[in-house]
Amino acid sequence: MALKYRFNLKDITLKDFRIYLLALFKGILPKKKIKNLDDLEDFIQKKSAWVSQVTLYSYLKTRMGTKYVLHFDNEILLTSINKAKWNIYSVALQDLTFYSFSYLKSFLNYHDTGKAKEIFESILEREKKNGMPHEVLTAAGKSFNERLSKIDWNKYCDSLPFNQSALALYKWAPIADELKTLDRKIVLNSMILKWDNIRDEFKKLISI
Repeated sequence: MALKYRFNLKDITLKDFRIYLLALFKGILPKKKIKNLDDLEDFIQKKSAWVSQVTLYSYLKTRMGTKYVLHFDNEILLTSINKAKWNIYSVALQDLTFYSFSYLKSFLNYHDTGKAKEIFESILEREKKNGMPHEVLTAAGKSFNERLSKIDWNKYCDSLPFNQSALALYKWAPIADELKTLDRKIVLNSMILKWDNIRDEFKKLISI
């Protein structure tokens, strides 16, 4: 269970803001075409990370306000933020992987949906080296397989494909429950809107 706090700006380190600002910057860089499965894997990994980081840190920043200075001594809170980041990202990876292959099958007549699992597992293996916690890796693999067993590739891309990662943001954000309850609609919509931009970008870039 994620730890919950009344969030203040003083609880965030400079490193956290650098991550947040870097994610924002990456979002405006020129985009390259998705011409093969390697490009697709790169797209899924980078865009899932971008959406996860920007929505999480934007929500935390909104709840902080602007009255406090940077502070560096709340290790418990920082651990909770890191835990939230990885858990939200792991679900975002699933959502975008499923969406991508569902779209390819439905609109571009691409039928090798078995590659979805290969790409997802490849990304997890890389993230393992980047510090993704073992328990998150295990839970992500289990969740992916459960969802894979039930997926309808022909319908997924048009059936609220990013709801699970939006719910993960709401679940894992280290904000006091009484505050999150008030924020639920805004938090969920903030991620869905980010995903809408990624969907539009994907449709423009895909050429497999």
